[in-house]
Amino acid sequence: RERLAAACARAGLRGAALVDIRLVSAKTGYGMEGLVSRLQRSWKCAGDVYLLGATNSGKSTLFNTLLRSDYCKSRAPDIIDRATVSPWPGTTLNLLKFPIINPTCDRIFRRQERLKEEATKTEDQLSSEEKKYLNQLKKQGYLVGEVGRTFQQQKSSAEIDFDPDVLSYSMDEDPRDPPKKREEREEFTHNEVKDARWCFDTPGIVKEDCVLNLLTEKEVKLVLPSHAIVPRTFILKPGMVLFLAALGRIDYLEGEKPAWFSVLASNLLPVHVTTLSNADTIYEKHTAQEFLKVPMGGEERMKEFPPLVPQDITLKGIGTTEAVADIKLSSAGWVAVTAHAEEELLLRAYTPKGTALVVREPPLLPYISTIRGARIPGTPAYRTKKPPSFVENLRTTGSR
Repeated sequence: RERLAAACARAGLRGAALVDIRLVSAKTGYGMEGLVSRLQRSWKCAGDVYLLGATNSGKSTLFNTLLRSDYCKSRAPDIIDRATVSPWPGTTLNLLKFPIINPTCDRIFRRQERLKEEATKTEDQLSSEEKKYLNQLKKQGYLVGEVGRTFQQQKSSAEIDFDPDVLSYSMDEDPRDPPKKREEREEFTHNEVKDARWCFDTPGIVKEDCVLNLLTEKEVKLVLPSHAIVPRTFILKPGMVLFLAALGRIDYLEGEKPAWFSVLASNLLPVHVTTLSNADTIYEKHTAQEFLKVPMGGEERMKEFPPLVPQDITLKGIGTTEAVADIKLSSAGWVAVTAHAEEELLLRAYTPKGTALVVREPPLLPYISTIRGARIPGTPAYRTKKPPSFVENLRTTGSR
């Protein structure tokens, strides 16, 4: 949260312009109930709300989660089309919207009572269906939260039309299927929307220096993680090189001691460590092949793909458990660098021409290198270690 507040300040969002910062996962529901409560307390129904951000930042997933929460009018989910969730940039072409529920005192009270009741439950008290859904969310992320509804729209019982003339037929003719009635699309009434405030999902802002702009749809699906990232940590000595697929490269040029490089990127992207003398040969031989995976398509693909361009980076270590900086390889992911205290490192990082390479100081997750297993003998890699899942709105049992 501190890192995000500082980034907002650098971008010019400070003081009254920045009301709050919420860490949420629209995919797993973590933090979403808190976000809804915060929106209802501050915004109430005073104005429309727009979800803004870069392409592939999760706006459509957030829109869909808010649509089935207490932030949306209870009848709206049956009427509103869900936003299209796609890895392809700029897929939300229209301004989708849903009407925001008016958070009256009675509704706020009933909502808080539901949240209190749910917070007293443990996982053992959930139904088999709820447990199954919760386990699916845990596979997708470490931080999980259930998003529920306090106000449910009462659905009328379906009536069955019976027409004996249509169902009857003589012995010398085949039975006829009854004509299908055209399903009428449900619409809002005038009273429901005349004074409504709306939540809008907007098309994403396309970043010009983003590596995703260079990739095919199949490649984008490999680069954008669909499940929680498991950090991969490697220990490198000076003269060693780390490849993240063929989308990023980091050379450890100068330093006295080994340093740790923790890769935060889609686990479908391969990471390879080699020596400086072999690095160019590996890139030329294996780019667009299965070994480096992305991009893919062989020599023809590489004719249109831009070359890697370098940028020198100098860092000074803080300690063996705290990263000094993140090297962000455009939207392919980032590498957190951890080094001995006062150790000076000279690195050279590469990304495809025309994409952004950013050194983030201080790092977003400074202690990420400690989330690792034992060293794999004879290699620079450590065994991966998935952090335990935490469900925020359920009572925990025993030790986690």
